Amino acid sequence: MGRSPLTWLGGLLAAYLAVPIVAFFVRLSGSHHRGFGTPGLWSALRTSVESATIATFVIAVFGIPLAYRLARYKGPISTVIGVIVQLPLALPPVMAGIVLVYLVGPYTSIGRFFNGRLTDSVAGIVLAQMFVAAPFLIIAALDDRAATLGHRPLARFWRIHLPIAAPGIRAGLLLTWLRAFGEYGATVILAYHPYSLPVFTYVQFSGSGIPDTQAPTALAIAAAAAAVIISRLRVPSRRPRPWSGAPRHPERSEPTTVDFDLDVTVGTFRLQVAHRATSHRLAILGPSGSGKSITLKSLAGLLGPDTGLVAYNEEEVNTVPTEERHIGYVPQSLGLLPGLTVWQQVLFATDADEQVAAWWLGTLHLSELQDRLPNELSGGQRQRVSLAQALSREPRLLLLDEPFSALDAPVREELRQEVRRLQHEIGLSTVLVTHDPEEASLLADEILVVADGELLQAGHRRDVYRRPASPQVARLLGIQNLVTGTVSSSGTIATGPVSIAADTEGLPAGTDVLWCIRPEHVALTDSPGGYPARVMDVADLGAVTTVTVKLGGGTELRIRTIETVDADPGTDCRVRFQPGAVTVWPAAVDGRAELARLSTP
Repeated sequence: MGRSPLTWLGGLLAAYLAVPIVAFFVRLSGSHHRGFGTPGLWSALRTSVESATIATFVIAVFGIPLAYRLARYKGPISTVIGVIVQLPLALPPVMAGIVLVYLVGPYTSIGRFFNGRLTDSVAGIVLAQMFVAAPFLIIAALDDRAATLGHRPLARFWRIHLPIAAPGIRAGLLLTWLRAFGEYGATVILAYHPYSLPVFTYVQFSGSGIPDTQAPTALAIAAAAAAVIISRLRVPSRRPRPWSGAPRHPERSEPTTVDFDLDVTVGTFRLQVAHRATSHRLAILGPSGSGKSITLKSLAGLLGPDTGLVAYNEEEVNTVPTEERHIGYVPQSLGLLPGLTVWQQVLFATDADEQVAAWWLGTLHLSELQDRLPNELSGGQRQRVSLAQALSREPRLLLLDEPFSALDAPVREELRQEVRRLQHEIGLSTVLVTHDPEEASLLADEILVVADGELLQAGHRRDVYRRPASPQVARLLGIQNLVTGTVSSSGTIATGPVSIAADTEGLPAGTDVLWCIRPEHVALTDSPGGYPARVMDVADLGAVTTVTVKLGGGTELRIRTIETVDADPGTDCRVRFQPGAVTVWPAAVDGRAELARLSTP
């Protein structure tokens, strides 16, 4: 099998980088005058190592918090600071040295304050190296999961953000040290003495040519290789012993309802949603980009106190920090912490109870996995750990942000049933965000349908599903039978040559409408009173069978039934509707976009 062109191109670049170094060491091995005894060589090496290490330490102390703030807080000020931080990358090093002379040179105010000791000194080398190397320390933005587990900002920074960003920080520190160690341009302008290794090498090259540069070059390569090797070393962590004590059943919790009136702007997206819940099991249903996750984060307090009114059991919590709300939060991304075992994960909350945590591990079938790390778990196991982590503190309210969307169907169904069982067994109060109508129906008594940052309908599960407020809501609820028609008389809709019985109160004859009926409210019948149709398709899905039929005039409807269907595609049949199951909307008011879509061939 031939290799990919990308492999050959990558190999050519690797060869280009490796061949000069190999050639150098071949030449060095056969040389009689390598220059390792040249006066000043070892002091120059020591100066470069010391100054690069000091510069890297100072950059780490100030640079990591700066990068952390820049990553988390967006806005004009952060943008300007970000540009300033990156300018030294584009500025030639010699010019960087000249710029620094204007700041810390011997004739500036700062220079005179230090009696001119900031230049031509190790301090000057450190200043030059810091200026050109600082931009190389970059870390990524991180989540707020720890706040929902009771950790305060400083604890979150040390215990969550730094460990998660550790790979990026290590890479940034390595690049920073290597850049500082090899800096020449700014150093030679600001601090010609004492010699750093790059300056020493240039002086030797200017005085006697290539021979006396072999030793410093070899030392520079060795120092860089040592830095790379050290950066890859890891201290093996000692895993704690798994819990072996007696578990404790969590106490049955008091129901917690949520009231909110939110007005949140994130970038160009604005969310305006208000609701007063009557149930402690709530689902927020909507498509991607509708504002579901923003709503959930607002209820958790993760977006700050200015998002609008939020109350738990009529107690306003707007100004209460997330870590003091005593909630559980399961995000889409799972949020497990790298380097911690399952047992450490479930005890990470500040008020986690070991006995309750052990009970949840057993309940969620995780007891045998206590000693494993996140990368040793399957997707379903990680999701269970994330759920156990949130529940081990016995939260008053559990917030679930599409927690099952990335799982395989069998695992997803198992976890859904597990959560439903827990809702009833211990009175678990939940707010679920989902785009799956079936999941919303299974895990909530009350459903909110949202789209484009607005609330379209809210109410008891039964009422919302039976009477969608608009065609858009019907689509989001997964109702496939959405059909155009015209009011022909009071209580009748004409769909092609077929007249459908429906509640048309207040709609005069001739009104264009959209009507819908749920697939489970349509059935095949032998009764002469049904509507004539033709079977187009029969799909046996095991637990249910779906049948596609076509009414006269070409209107297609889908039927879903648990009964055995004895009909073949192409055969004539009759269908009946469950009384009162047809919902009607005036197309001119609520359904223009749907009417246009359904009317397009």
